Amino acid sequence: MILSILAYINWNISPELFVIRIGSFELPITWYGILFALGFLVGQQILQYIFAQDGKSVKHVDTLTIYLVISIIVGARLGHYLFYEWELLLSDPARWALDMIIPPFTGLASHGATGAMLIGIYLYSRTRPDQPFLYVTDRLVIPIAFGGALIRLGNIFNSEIYGVPTDLPWGFRFLRETDPALLPIVPRHPTGIYEALFCLLLMAICFYLWKHKRHSLRNGFITGLFMILLFTSRILIEFLKNNQSDFENSLPLNMGQLLSIPIVLVGFAVLVYSLRQHKTIDQNPENKNPVI
Repeated sequence: MILSILAYINWNISPELFVIRIGSFELPITWYGILFALGFLVGQQILQYIFAQDGKSVKHVDTLTIYLVISIIVGARLGHYLFYEWELLLSDPARWALDMIIPPFTGLASHGATGAMLIGIYLYSRTRPDQPFLYVTDRLVIPIAFGGALIRLGNIFNSEIYGVPTDLPWGFRFLRETDPALLPIVPRHPTGIYEALFCLLLMAICFYLWKHKRHSLRNGFITGLFMILLFTSRILIEFLKNNQSDFENSLPLNMGQLLSIPIVLVGFAVLVYSLRQHKTIDQNPENKNPVI
């Protein structure tokens, strides 16, 4: 009944909550930044719960979080320039290389973050025999899915990375649109909300598998399934999105889809590898007492 009454939703929320000013220095506090940081903070609490339930020292979570924060930020920034603004990086490598690591971060690519994060996890796990790579990723995908949902909500608050025009009653008119190519302002698919909702569903699936099936599943099963489902959804939702760069207009698939296809294939490979292994995810199935 309510949806039949709505023609569209006007979205005119400012991306900034407030600005900290000290003399000539200004630091905008944005919804995106808060949600991005909240993903790490809540994700750390989720990991501490998981490690405690697995009988692992929760102190390891602090170390793992450091690896993740550094790898995700650097990878996301590098991926943004390599995949979407490579011409800027080539024009002045020194300037834009520095821009990658200095806030505010004006562009983050999830595929770049994924690749760098895997490197960070490898560096973390290689010195911990009781926490092999796929053991860590099987647990890490749970807070990652939660963080992904918050980041996509951040995109909505930024009025960015949304979809093509739609006449559905939940279409968003992003009133802060400034791109002349997308004017006049019309209702569009709020693809950030679609992805956020799917991330929450995926988080629930992965948490259920870890909570109730970890004694029987093998290392890598949850990771492989996560990769397949998340990036298949990315491929499908991208059909509803506007291209982020002009060069994508000449491609049969956009950059997000092209980068997602190999990750889906890797996910299938990890799933097959997992099913062929004899070692279960739970390294200490008899240890019910968490180590603090």
